[in-house]
Amino acid sequence: MPRLGLYALIVFVLAVAAAVVSFAQGSWLGIVWILLAGLSSNMCWYYWKRGRAERRSSVTG
Repeated sequence: MPRLGLYALIVFVLAVAAAVVSFAQGSWLGIVWILLAGLSSNMCWYYWKRGRAERRSSVTG
């Protein structure tokens, strides 16, 4: 996984933790954290798939 994908995974985990804490404290700010978690998970998925495709093409090519 490329470095940006790893950073996106870390941001995803931290955003989910922040959302849980926000909702546990009764704050609606957790919605922003959920949106950030969604964005970062999509970024992580993209970089993971791209890295996998690059490895596949380098093996066969």
